[in-house]
Amino acid sequence: MNITRENIDALNAVVKVDIAKEDYSEKVEKILTDYRKTANIPGFRKGHVPMGMVKKQYGKAVLVDEVNKLLQEALNKYLTEEKLDVLGHPLPKPQDDLDWDSDKLSFEFELGLSPEFNVELKSKKAITSYTIVAGDKMIDDQIINIQKQYGKLLSQKEVTKDSEVTGVYKNEEKEIENTVTLTLDKFKGKATEKKFVGAKVGDVITLKTKGLYSDEHELMHALKLTHDEIHGLDIEVTFTITEINERELAELDQELFDKLFGKDTVKTVAELKEKIAEDAEKQFKQQADQKLLNDVTEYLVENTKFDLPGEFLTKWMQNSGENQLSEEEAKDEYEKSEKSLRYQLIEGKLITDNNIQVTMDDIKDHAKQMIKAQMAQFGQMNPSDKELEDIAARVLSNQDEARRISEQIISQKLLELYKEKANLKTKELTYEDFIKEVYGDK
Repeated sequence: MNITRENIDALNAVVKVDIAKEDYSEKVEKILTDYRKTANIPGFRKGHVPMGMVKKQYGKAVLVDEVNKLLQEALNKYLTEEKLDVLGHPLPKPQDDLDWDSDKLSFEFELGLSPEFNVELKSKKAITSYTIVAGDKMIDDQIINIQKQYGKLLSQKEVTKDSEVTGVYKNEEKEIENTVTLTLDKFKGKATEKKFVGAKVGDVITLKTKGLYSDEHELMHALKLTHDEIHGLDIEVTFTITEINERELAELDQELFDKLFGKDTVKTVAELKEKIAEDAEKQFKQQADQKLLNDVTEYLVENTKFDLPGEFLTKWMQNSGENQLSEEEAKDEYEKSEKSLRYQLIEGKLITDNNIQVTMDDIKDHAKQMIKAQMAQFGQMNPSDKELEDIAARVLSNQDEARRISEQIISQKLLELYKEKANLKTKELTYEDFIKEVYGDK
């Protein structure tokens, strides 16, 4: 067997594999001999079928199979030994006139080579790294929500502006009939609130859907419609009141604190506010970190310049799936995936250049922390090491789950790298201001 490579350019190469008859003949002969022992052919006893007949019936298929195995092994070994960083997989060049009876078989494979490039983390313009804090309004609103959640429902005869109103939305033409519980502060404008205040159980209120809620997503849930269905929806619906309640707020006392956080963890309203802020800011940190990760990723993809073997990758996408794509479909698929492919290469370069590694201990520790956090949500605050070890072992026996955790750790280590080496500026905002600045005032 002989393997040679011709470099077409920096990103494309052709590998030629020459296979001689002696490379596969002994293996083919052995397989056919084994077939002869077990072959069931009418007119012959098992094990006594003429070898010529076995070769005629099975010889070509066995030969092709063995040659393909040899090719795969040879290519993998060659790519490893030559340390070739390829994109996709080698693509066999079509050979319509291949003579399988020849003493020498030659095959050619196209390779797409990974480009060489450098990654510069220090951007000229600083990237914003947000620190999100819980503002006083958020903390006060959360306390009110807690008091409502743990408070008592008291039945009312008529609706007030603070009532919780249960009823049925209906529209026969659109086949809408959905029971909801609502508060009047969700409506847009005071006109709708005025229609409800003073109403009693059994009253039917007619409403226009356009501009009914401050947030269209509230309308989507209220009418049980899809996002597309509520977009621009302008119809009349009726709301039949079935129940009116007032929520009596729970007292901010030790009994409530213990229900929320465990015995004597929180003892005062001031400590409650601190705890709410602490828990909220843990969640905010995850959101801020994800925003930073996204922004640095975007910067790297836009500013790390290198060429790709686009023609090869398009051809590879055309032929690598279960169903072959048309040339146009493959081009479209390549265009959609090019940005993702570029970041995968950049990420791989950063991982190599900065010696970022994930060990089995890293994966196990991460899994145990995840499990511990999940158990805490169900009140199991102090699981034993053995419990965590056993559950982690079960989780990591699933290869997909282990791979997902490994990817999470890589992302976390890359984030730490960005915080250390990228050109960042820190900005502290409340959560409300963060949402306005990053996503717009929605």
